[in-house]
Amino acid sequence: MSIQQQHTKLTIGLFGFGVVGEGLYKVLAQTPSLQASIKKICIKDPEKTRNAPKELFTTNASELLEDDDINVIVELISDADAAFSIVTTALKSRKAVVSANKKLIAEHLEYLLQLQEEAQVPFLYEAAVCASIPVIRNLEEYYDNDLLQSISGIINGSTNYILTKVFEESLDFETALKQAQLAGFAEADPSLDIEGIDAQNKLAILLAHAYGIVTPPETLLCNGIISLNKQDATYAREKGFQIKLVAQAKKLANGTVAAFVLPQFIAPESRLYNVRNEYNGVELESNLADKQFFYGKGAGSYPTASAVLSDLSALRYQYKYEYKKLKYQLPSQLSQDFNLKVYVSFDKLHQVPKDAFVAIQEWSSTDTHCHVTGIIKAATLLQNDWWRNNKTSLILFEIQDDLVSLDNSSDKSSIGELVPIDADFYEVSL
Repeated sequence: MSIQQQHTKLTIGLFGFGVVGEGLYKVLAQTPSLQASIKKICIKDPEKTRNAPKELFTTNASELLEDDDINVIVELISDADAAFSIVTTALKSRKAVVSANKKLIAEHLEYLLQLQEEAQVPFLYEAAVCASIPVIRNLEEYYDNDLLQSISGIINGSTNYILTKVFEESLDFETALKQAQLAGFAEADPSLDIEGIDAQNKLAILLAHAYGIVTPPETLLCNGIISLNKQDATYAREKGFQIKLVAQAKKLANGTVAAFVLPQFIAPESRLYNVRNEYNGVELESNLADKQFFYGKGAGSYPTASAVLSDLSALRYQYKYEYKKLKYQLPSQLSQDFNLKVYVSFDKLHQVPKDAFVAIQEWSSTDTHCHVTGIIKAATLLQNDWWRNNKTSLILFEIQDDLVSLDNSSDKSSIGELVPIDADFYEVSL
């Protein structure tokens, strides 16, 4: 029976009984007013001991997907390919779906939008981005496309936990990563987190709800924290900054949108400066409401389960995403035509090409390490990979969409005069 036919009672088929799945099971037991119950749970390993009645579990997905009494599928597994099969089968069977799988959603969003339209059933995924922080629902319902100026946020708890330990306890990266793994905030294979891919997937989802932009996540400029080193941390401390992995989307002066995930220097006056450990923080800026800040746990059993619970509650009233910015307004366009002020550190001068920069503002070199701060075009980073190799680290200061190139500027005084330092680099004299 569908949600439309029986919207006051939810009969759930749950895929996955890990940290979040078990958390949801416990939370549902404490909220009888929701009128939602789990009829069956599909798991991979039938021999594993679990804190729920044995008769609830099955390894046969069809028992959930083909059961007419089940009107909601909740997908909480880590395998994005298997999740895709589960979600698409459920939608085609006209079952409502709630998911927390950001990789699945980001990589297949265009098709999933089409499938939702055809099936006319809800597909909700608040838990996929920032767990307990209701950022998707707020973007969907309360921010009109032409009023939202920017999104800026720490949306990956694993990397934030690591960077907190690096700055507050002066740990090296490897030790901080091991602590995050022991604490359960990083996977045994942490590559999706520390390479920035998890945050990239989440940003792709946010773009659809914030600006009506549907784009494969790999088109977004992205770098993680894997190449950060102790010299970078020392430089940040000397300048009074912390380093955070920040996802950003910003409307530029010409109306297009810049979007990227990069490590960034964060000053003490920023709200993101005090977002610590596994917590997430998202700042939204609009023309009328100015800046609003959302803060909460971005991972964990109960925080993520609370977001799933919120989606289940919304299903009782037949709520579904309308994608208003995509369907009813002219969607914004993604841009690569903007400049970034960055800090780049590396071991040898030949590793970084001087012609990659629009301008260089600071340069330092020792026998063991070098760094440059300057202006670089986002398109240059997207089209080249020197900044990802040879232990090179790149950290953002700020986006500068109104800065013209030195090559085509008739008045270079706003940038400064290029003064040669050596055969390889030039410095801006301000």
